[in-house]
Amino acid sequence: MNRRKFGTALVATTLGAALLAACSGGGEEGGGTGETAGEGGASGTITVWTADTLPDRVAAQEEINAAFTEATGIEVDLVGVPEDQFNQVLTSSAAAGDLPDVIGSISLAQTRTLAANELSDPDAHAAVIEDLGEDTWIPRALELTRDGDQQLAVPSDSWAQLLFYRTDLFEAAGLDAPETYEDILAAAEALDSPEVAGFVGATTPGAAFTQQTFEHIALGNGCQMVDDSGEITMASNACVGAFEFYGDLISNYSVPGGQDVDTVRATYFAGQAAMFIWSTFVLDEMAGLRNDAMPSCPECADNPAFLAENTGIVPAILGPDGDEPAQFGEITNWVIPATAQTDAAVEFVKYMLSDGYVDWTAIAPEGKVPVRLGTEENPTEFADTWATLPVGVDTEAPLTDFYGEDVISRLQAGPEDMNRWGITQGQGDLVGASLGELPVALAVSDVTTGGADPQQAAEEAAAALQSIQDSLG
Repeated sequence: MNRRKFGTALVATTLGAALLAACSGGGEEGGGTGETAGEGGASGTITVWTADTLPDRVAAQEEINAAFTEATGIEVDLVGVPEDQFNQVLTSSAAAGDLPDVIGSISLAQTRTLAANELSDPDAHAAVIEDLGEDTWIPRALELTRDGDQQLAVPSDSWAQLLFYRTDLFEAAGLDAPETYEDILAAAEALDSPEVAGFVGATTPGAAFTQQTFEHIALGNGCQMVDDSGEITMASNACVGAFEFYGDLISNYSVPGGQDVDTVRATYFAGQAAMFIWSTFVLDEMAGLRNDAMPSCPECADNPAFLAENTGIVPAILGPDGDEPAQFGEITNWVIPATAQTDAAVEFVKYMLSDGYVDWTAIAPEGKVPVRLGTEENPTEFADTWATLPVGVDTEAPLTDFYGEDVISRLQAGPEDMNRWGITQGQGDLVGASLGELPVALAVSDVTTGGADPQQAAEEAAAALQSIQDSLG
């Protein structure tokens, strides 16, 4: 998993007990001062948790918060909750009835867990979206954050898994963009050589990045973790087919040895692979804007942006058993707890999706792709501005300096095809818990190393997921 993106999974068994305790007890005041704060310059203080705890991100949010306070009179107590402490802090705070007024950077799985335990406020979320205009959001972002008519969170931004490919190599070989299983295998076979692997992808067991990569591949083939009734379906024909496809790709056209988040990127950056799967967080690094992750291909010595200029993206992939292309990604969200100072919390979240939205996405544009594209008056305002925001760490420049309009437009449209195992089926707890044991990543490793055939690996993953689901009660 990329170290710069928030992907903490809730430890559902422990957390569930604590949350149920919080539901039966606790006061009605939120994590702030207990004063009611609202529109029109009202006074008061709200507490906001953020999982974006890198110093530059905290400083950026403090600036946005200061502007919010100036506009509304509502003070903001920003609390950074580090990724590795989030579960513990959330569990203890929920048990004590001391949740904050707003929680930021919450994953889709976490919104489901909070909602299942009646700790979030669907009406407050719906009020934000209604006030700002439902049609200003990408519809899929709203679908992924709803359960029936309940709005479980306010979607903020997204990052996505992508298939990256060398456009120069594809064009020289007369190959089409690798958008289907058939296209990908044909291109991997045509371009594979002793110098350049046809493809490189994650295979390491025990790594969330491996599971994310496979989920990205599997979704397009119609492979789901569970069906609409919650029954485990990892051993379905669609999932077995996805394991078979990925095993073929890795075994015949990739580099030797186990591959993790760093080695996959390093292989492509060295010019030693024609395709790889990674997240949008790699875009600035591929452009040569991060000193500790610079491209090292032969052409990159004279032009650090060579790979960026010669790389295309495929957001959604289609397999032979799939009905439509799909991709893995994450929607990060704002959640207003049920115990919050509602009026003030609603005003804060509305501000973060309007006056503060450009500054928010500017914190890391490559990993905060807007899912609210604009306002009712200017429907593409935020999307247009996002494309011009500087990215990078040691050097900064907008994505449009390195990537063509086709790449930018595909990035912006990516959330429209986004799907996730278990989310729309109401199995957020299972998704979160599975990231603790990672049985799918183990199955991927078994298939790609020859330790199990696709059918056996799928059945073992299904059995492990069933055990996890049973433990959740």
